[in-house]
Amino acid sequence: MDKSRIGVFIDRDGTVSKEVGYVNHPARLELLPRTAAAVKKLNQAGIKAILTTNQAGVARGYFKEEMIWKVHERLEKLLADEGAYLDAIYYCPHHPIVGEGEYRQDCECRKPKTGMLLRAKEEFNIDLEKSYTIGDKISDVEFGQRVGAKGILVLTGYGLGAYEFERDEWGVQPDYIAEDLLDAVNWILADIEASCSGE
Repeated sequence: MDKSRIGVFIDRDGTVSKEVGYVNHPARLELLPRTAAAVKKLNQAGIKAILTTNQAGVARGYFKEEMIWKVHERLEKLLADEGAYLDAIYYCPHHPIVGEGEYRQDCECRKPKTGMLLRAKEEFNIDLEKSYTIGDKISDVEFGQRVGAKGILVLTGYGLGAYEFERDEWGVQPDYIAEDLLDAVNWILADIEASCSGE
């Protein structure tokens, strides 16, 4: 299996960083424990680590789109300080029913719609059916499963509440429920090895 064609698509708030509501200043972004270790494991395995995040705070008028770039600069620096990096960052600044102008639209990039995945497939030649999504909402699971990828729910951020109080209403089921991002990545690496040995 060509691991360079595998993508792990990771949610931001509540998965990579602490869930603090809308991040309207770079200083508010703080990595969750073991995040850098998780991303570094993907880097070392030759697997694409790609951030995919809905950032409707732009559409809602809470901050300008430039703020997302500044926050992501801080995120990349925090990861780099621990020897980890993201291969790409994709975000959706839109919302279908709130906001004004170009940001108020029923776009194809807002999760669980698959626009960000399809863009990554195009730009990195990723095999989506051998890829994975990770996030703290069931929409992150659905996001991956819509294209044949495996979807993992982490119990950080909103994940624990979603699992304990909402799972009877879920329309899809996670392929794995992880304690945090590192647990998710360890499961992914084991799953890939199992697939390789079965080929």
